[in-house]
Amino acid sequence: MSDLVTTRRLDRVLVVTIDNPPVNALAPGVAEGIAAAVHAAQTDESVEGIVVVGSGSTFVAGADIKEFGRIVAGERPMLALNPLFNEIESSAKPVVMALHGNVLGGGLELAMAGHYRIADRRTKLGQPEVKLGLIPGAGGTQRLPRLVGLETALEMCVFGESINAPRALELGLVDFVVETDLVQAACAFLLTAPPPRRTRDHTSNLLNPDQAQSLAGRVKPEVGRRLRLQTAPLAAVDAICSAASLPFEDGLAHEAKLFAECLYGEQSSALIHTFFGERTVSRIADLPKDAKPLEIRLAGVVGAGTMGAGIAQCYAAAGIPVLLKDADPTALERGMTGIRSALAGQAAKGRITPQEAEQRLALITPIADWSGFERCDLIIEAVFEDLDLKRRVFAQLDEIARPGAVLASNTSTLDIDALARCTRRPERVVGHHFFSPAPVMKLLEVVRGAATDDEVLATTMALAKRLKKTAVVSRNAFGFIGNRMFGPYRAQAVSIAEEGAAPWDVDQALYDWGMAMGPLAVGDLFGLDVAWRMKQMALKLGIAHLDADTFEDRLFGQGRLGQKSGAGWYLYGSDRKLTQDPDVEAQLRLYAAEMAIPQRRFSPERIVERCLDALINEGGRLLAEGVAQREVDVDMVYVLGYGFPAWRGGPMYCAARTGKRKIYERMLRRYERYGPFWKPSEWLRA
Repeated sequence: MSDLVTTRRLDRVLVVTIDNPPVNALAPGVAEGIAAAVHAAQTDESVEGIVVVGSGSTFVAGADIKEFGRIVAGERPMLALNPLFNEIESSAKPVVMALHGNVLGGGLELAMAGHYRIADRRTKLGQPEVKLGLIPGAGGTQRLPRLVGLETALEMCVFGESINAPRALELGLVDFVVETDLVQAACAFLLTAPPPRRTRDHTSNLLNPDQAQSLAGRVKPEVGRRLRLQTAPLAAVDAICSAASLPFEDGLAHEAKLFAECLYGEQSSALIHTFFGERTVSRIADLPKDAKPLEIRLAGVVGAGTMGAGIAQCYAAAGIPVLLKDADPTALERGMTGIRSALAGQAAKGRITPQEAEQRLALITPIADWSGFERCDLIIEAVFEDLDLKRRVFAQLDEIARPGAVLASNTSTLDIDALARCTRRPERVVGHHFFSPAPVMKLLEVVRGAATDDEVLATTMALAKRLKKTAVVSRNAFGFIGNRMFGPYRAQAVSIAEEGAAPWDVDQALYDWGMAMGPLAVGDLFGLDVAWRMKQMALKLGIAHLDADTFEDRLFGQGRLGQKSGAGWYLYGSDRKLTQDPDVEAQLRLYAAEMAIPQRRFSPERIVERCLDALINEGGRLLAEGVAQREVDVDMVYVLGYGFPAWRGGPMYCAARTGKRKIYERMLRRYERYGPFWKPSEWLRA
């Protein structure tokens, strides 16, 4: 038996407790300890049955993810859980799994190896391995469809969706849901002498092979839409459907083969990088551990536009009362109408209950003046992206806000220190850059001004967690991390189009590589006027490696602003769906002739390489300048905020996979031939 597993007797029941805090992960020794305890109970005539339970707040929240990296690196052998789970399942005495907290991944696979499952009502159950680029690898794809049917098993394994205990009871995944003492309920059930019931023997829920293949054919297009270009979800479809055509042991062998292919694939490595990255970015090297966050009991939002209304929703969803101010009554009512509509939509889709929607709406108080702002613990401005306007707002906030209140800006590019200087409390000023739509996007880019104090930073990081956001800290610099990098990335897309590629071929190459949208289409989405203003500001601040005059500037000059005007790089109808515009292609070629730009053909691979190199090099500049703290911070900004595919790990992760030296050498060649844009960053040079 393992030190991670303990046993005790309750009357004629052996209670086996998993004790591997904090989440009872299936680290080496856990499954071995449970199997050993079950094996020993077989010859003990005083034991009538076994209850397996987790210590603390959860059963088993999954495997120890760090183990996967060690296996791939050759430091550990492949996990051999199936023989252990088979031994538990083969017990001649009934085994009851007492479930509470999170029963995920390997934890659910362990639970299904038991004969019966009793769950606390608040339990969450799921097979989320696809989020790490994996499939269940310890019988999950074979036991789950036997309990809940192939269709539900596909939903859980292919899309990684968890379910609650009442739903699990309806599906047959658990046998009882209780609100009383879990272990006592499990022991009482055992003493009614239920016979062992092996999950592997359940076949009534399985379809025949032809039906399973038909179901797979219906699911795969949905996989392509929701999890585009990812390999693990399709492997999960294959493994689950094999349960309908293969004997159990053969199904386990097929699952193991597919699991190994995923584990040693590039996508899993990248997704595990992003999994740990989301946790790493919350650690700030020079923030003292004793920095105490301020309690946010009331928040204020200035500006009821799309971002302000969305930010107010974020606070309300976290249970924080919020004042939403806009001096324009029409804008304020429009903002509140949008909030009501969004909450009603969430309730209609079952994401929240109607009661939760009403509670959240009640936490948002629309006001046209500053009434109540003197009581706010934090105030965030979300007005139009204009420095002078924001300066005036911060000067007003300084007069109104109570001493010690945090003053935040939702600016996406502007100088936080310039805003701080408009107050007598620069140490209380910080950037809170939310991404649109704010209630959906996970990223919060936190901008640390020169004077921002530790308490404000600690408050921000604690608040982000409460808002269910991943906060990434940036030092104050134009565009911070995300938009500073986005400029050169888009500049290369424009340049490639000027040099001979059709705009839609540029976008298609990057979309096919995995980006959520092509960079030119993104420009149309947020507005070519916005892109122009950002570039002018960058040039004014001395970011000289951007071209002062480009074809996109000509589009802006023609009033082609993108979706908002019905035309930009593309044409847009009332439904905002884009169509290619041959006139743009013709104008591009005339522009190239006028500017004497040599024309050539571009392969999709060359388009992707040039755009990514620009993105990576600018990230390297930010690292060398100390704007970004770590490579992983840059990666998380792009994965969570800019549509970079998580299964590719982020731009700096891609640089490491490709080889920094290789990228540096081709950047150097371009620099010598084409000039300043391609000057390699010190990060690459190092």
